[in-house]
Amino acid sequence: MSFKRILTFAVFLAIFSTGSFAQEVELKESEKGVDFYFGGKKVLTYQTVKEPVPEGVKEAFSKSGFIHPINSPSGQVLSRIQPKDHYHHYGIWGPWTRATISGREVDFWNLGDEKGRVDFSHFLSKKVAGGAAELNVRQNHMDLKAPESERLAIEEDLRIKLKPADKGRYMVDYTTTISTKIPGGILLDDYRYGGGIGFRATEVWGDDNSTILTSEGHDRKTADGTEAKWIIVKGKTDSPEGKSGILFLSHNTNKAHPEPLRVWPVGQYNGKGNVFIEFCPIRHESWELQPEKRYSLKYRMIVFDGDLTAEEAEAYWRVFVK
Repeated sequence: MSFKRILTFAVFLAIFSTGSFAQEVELKESEKGVDFYFGGKKVLTYQTVKEPVPEGVKEAFSKSGFIHPINSPSGQVLSRIQPKDHYHHYGIWGPWTRATISGREVDFWNLGDEKGRVDFSHFLSKKVAGGAAELNVRQNHMDLKAPESERLAIEEDLRIKLKPADKGRYMVDYTTTISTKIPGGILLDDYRYGGGIGFRATEVWGDDNSTILTSEGHDRKTADGTEAKWIIVKGKTDSPEGKSGILFLSHNTNKAHPEPLRVWPVGQYNGKGNVFIEFCPIRHESWELQPEKRYSLKYRMIVFDGDLTAEEAEAYWRVFVK
């Protein structure tokens, strides 16, 4: 066995040894949606009501059906919604950008174009059991320019499941299952944005105080367009350790795994508040959705304060896909 494998296995044992998972999790409904609690602190909100837009901004940018905030274990807000550069960015979310439906192009991502949108529809289930808090919801992908019979284009069942991890961290499973009833199906066109799981980070992070590392060793300068099993996004915060972050894991059963990435380049928006990453399964190849067939994508997030190493990330990924 190589030294790297021995080291990874040792990290694996350290991470998942008995007694690591002591913190309690809870679910509570609130005015905006459903709040997840970890160790007595609110760490994540899934929003079920449409977020009002700032004064002077087109109402079409108002949206529900997203995760924000997502907080580190010490309470540092790591996500951002409605930034001035992209009012359609909503924390953690994943609309498809270019879809072909009955020969028409539909865009569920760019809300301002008013061609399509994705919103919360209804609860499927809520439960706290076995040391985990789980929420299952239906999200509707609406084709706003379609004939009435095709207006509901995609039904999405989204599962968000939170449980403790080691070292005071917590993990979130994000599983999206999509289907369509449209005769002839839908083609999700290849494009550099869309689907999967996207993350717009806190406005505090920029070129000078945040980093990105992928499973293939790419950083912020080289990661865009590459493929990865996992990606670590971390940056400066007011946590006692001085930094916090999220490890995003892609399951090996996902389409196009290891999945292509969209990562904003260094220097965008003058290097300030410019951290955006996405696992984008249709970046290099279109995806055909046949009617009445279900398609799933599985992701996991490890949310942490302080640091998280590449060896730990690899160990987390191996547990996720075993």
